[in-house]
Amino acid sequence: MRHGVAMIGLGMACAPHARSLLALAERVRCHAVWSPSEERRAGFAQRHRLPAVTDVAQILDDERIGAVLLITPPNARRELVEALAARGKHILMEKPVERTTAAATELVERCEAAGVRLGIVFQHRFREASVALRARVQSGALGEIHSVQVNVPWWREQGYYDEPGRGTYARDGGGVLISQAIHTLDLMLSLTGPVSEVAAVAATSAVHAMESEDFVGAGLRFASGAHGALMATTALYPGSSESLTLAGSRGTATLDAGALRVQYRDGRSETVGESGGTGGGADPMAFPHHWHQRLIEDFLDALDEGRDPLSSGRSALAVHRLIDALLQSARGRRHVTVAQ
Repeated sequence: MRHGVAMIGLGMACAPHARSLLALAERVRCHAVWSPSEERRAGFAQRHRLPAVTDVAQILDDERIGAVLLITPPNARRELVEALAARGKHILMEKPVERTTAAATELVERCEAAGVRLGIVFQHRFREASVALRARVQSGALGEIHSVQVNVPWWREQGYYDEPGRGTYARDGGGVLISQAIHTLDLMLSLTGPVSEVAAVAATSAVHAMESEDFVGAGLRFASGAHGALMATTALYPGSSESLTLAGSRGTATLDAGALRVQYRDGRSETVGESGGTGGGADPMAFPHHWHQRLIEDFLDALDEGRDPLSSGRSALAVHRLIDALLQSARGRRHVTVAQ
């Protein structure tokens, strides 16, 4: 089945989505793209040769369009989600779901009540190395996971935060956790299961003038009994790839951006994938579009099969609750139980 789609929001994050739609031309046709900025509409249409419309109502009223890629900032999507859901259009939406967990939950429930599928763009789940790590966790190849380490040593120039609203609670909902580390934290939760308790510190470093945090360090206790450590920042020049390490009774796996290395207790080792750009340095978009393409393919499969996408709105609420607990712990200087 070939799906008719549209794209709303033509900011920094739109390019990998556009390239993915063009690569999936046999499965999907993009009938319209829209941004409130006439300049962005014209520039996007010229670069990607996708049709721009001048009014979002043209997307809402187009019966050929069954799903919409929603790529707006978090503060500019509530009314759009409500309108799309009311028209029965499925939604694939950039992370985070919303600026607060309460608002995110409301959007998820609105889509569920309307019977539309809501997918969230956590493309790190769809890297070849991430899929390989999931297979090894699920098969028991690593044994029982007892230790977890998350490292997001990224860098953003001050100019990144000089964009109006960037790094504010009003537009983005926060800083490094909800805007950057959320990808790795979501991937971690999809592999380890829920975190039950956290103890965190958070700060805004001297290198950035911004409202929210650009550094978080934390200890994690998982519901499974495993323990972990987190460090996430956008203040570590020049920035390098994020990593996730899972240590189990049979072996340890380290996912370093696009490369997975596994060392087994019996002496075997293996490598899957290869390192590449992840957006951890000064260019936030320095990564290939293939991860987005696989995510969009799963979203299309979900529509064809009548199921939720692997990265669904409901599943995304787990990482929102974890972020809430981390910031609550840092502000209160105490251990905090993560809501489930």
